[in-house]
Amino acid sequence: MHLVLVGTSHHHAPVELRERVALDPEQAHALAEQLGEAVVLSTCNRTEVYVAAEDADDAERRAVAALADVEPALYRLRDRAAALHLFRVAAGLDSLVPGEGEILGQVRAAHEHGTPGLLLDRLFRNALHAGRKVRTQTAIGESPSSVSAAAAALAEQVFGDLDGCRILMIGTGEVGEQAARNLRTRGAEIVLTANSKTDRDELAAQLAAVDVVVSSTSSPDVVLDAETVERNRHGRQLLLIDLAVPRDLDPAIHELDGCFLYDIDDLQAIVVETLAGRRSEAERAETIVAAEAEKFHEWHASLDVVPAIASLRAHAEEIREAELRKAEPVLGRLDESQRSAVESLTAQIVNKLLHLPTVRMKQAAAAADGVIYADAVRHLFGLEDER
Repeated sequence: MHLVLVGTSHHHAPVELRERVALDPEQAHALAEQLGEAVVLSTCNRTEVYVAAEDADDAERRAVAALADVEPALYRLRDRAAALHLFRVAAGLDSLVPGEGEILGQVRAAHEHGTPGLLLDRLFRNALHAGRKVRTQTAIGESPSSVSAAAAALAEQVFGDLDGCRILMIGTGEVGEQAARNLRTRGAEIVLTANSKTDRDELAAQLAAVDVVVSSTSSPDVVLDAETVERNRHGRQLLLIDLAVPRDLDPAIHELDGCFLYDIDDLQAIVVETLAGRRSEAERAETIVAAEAEKFHEWHASLDVVPAIASLRAHAEEIREAELRKAEPVLGRLDESQRSAVESLTAQIVNKLLHLPTVRMKQAAAAADGVIYADAVRHLFGLEDER
């Protein structure tokens, strides 16, 4: 069984491309069902499709077709590389803001909305474990540890002091709540918290009374367009921060005099400023992730030889039991303790004979030679018919 990953992220595509393949939880679940054993991870920064399949080429073609709108920006990874990538994602090492904590919950939600079988279930559970381990054993998540925190830091950079700064929050989800919390801790006042369904006139009326607009809804359409902003701000200067994918705020707002619009990609400048202090912690996190990913790889590789090992042991046990039956005329004269000693002795002989071949096959599996060893064992012991 192969692991296939097809996706795009902020490393490969700007927000105007990523928003074309942004999926809500229901859409992600529908796509996973369509692909079979699959999990779809769709956040502001990435849309990634993980598929487990015997035919890796076919699985990759189907996943690429599902994300065809951004095909030139897609990356494709398989097996070991795909697993390591997810482990890094869950640990926040591949995020726009390294170490941000929101991604761990997003990976968990993707797992819950997917259609995982044995392979993907184990992959995502292990990735979540690695992510939690990084957060508890390193300080990579120190401030600003999320896109929401970075947005608040941007507002503080613009105004210098957020005391008395009035904020219009559009979006009542987790990202919006975290952004509001970060802004309040810096002294800002949240004038109105709205969502994409709030009356547009009510939203527009607030533009003349606020300094900052932060939007993070899941609306597929623009929440505020340039014409509405220009008509209702009455010449007031505005800082607008769009944390949504697809974008909530009309990109044309940036062309208005006195309006300063930043989308999720623009936060990269803030990230760069925080990277130096995190470099040593990121190195520690990478070491943890690599070790956890290697454990998963060894387990995944062992799946190729487990059936052969099981068949070999079953075959040996059948021979042992057959020989004991042949010796029944003699064994029948033994008392219960003597009979038990014979059973134990023959079982130990079988186990000791098979121990080293079992260990060697598992070691070979981790080194990519497992299938060769497994096929050789099947041939040598006549197990082909049991495969």
